[in-house]
Amino acid sequence: MHLPPPLLPLLLLAPFALAAPTPAPAGALATVGKIRGVSTPIYHLYLQANAKNTSIPVLGPEASAEDFTIGATIQSKQTARFLNIVAASTSYKPLVFEAAGTTTAWGLEGDTIITTTGSSFGRQLNFLACKSADSTYYDLYLQTGSDTPSGKTCSNYQTIHLPCLC
Repeated sequence: MHLPPPLLPLLLLAPFALAAPTPAPAGALATVGKIRGVSTPIYHLYLQANAKNTSIPVLGPEASAEDFTIGATIQSKQTARFLNIVAASTSYKPLVFEAAGTTTAWGLEGDTIITTTGSSFGRQLNFLACKSADSTYYDLYLQTGSDTPSGKTCSNYQTIHLPCLC
């Protein structure tokens, strides 16, 4: 078979053009961005380490917000510390920044931060935000029920998000 020269390159590329893309393995993709609250009282407050105790995550002003890499773990790009969930008997689970990423339950549902269905927490997207000692900040907990810490002013059933992925 003799093909005209202009068709030969197209014929050689055809197998590559028809091949379907190979999807990345689950959990392999990571997203980077700031994490923020989207409703009152934490509307547009951003996840960051407490200035007085850097192992405590808080929501505060955008000027001090950190950027995070989000996959099965959540890691600060500024400090390289991971957001982990602390085991607790209450329905609100303290969060902590640590050197190792021991919580691998994180995921995204659109732009919403969740714990995944297959994790020991199940699919959770609710957080508890409690007024911190510094009035411009809120302490943040994963919420798996309706308990709140006694003596604290808290807002239940909050969600945290990446900036809009639309």
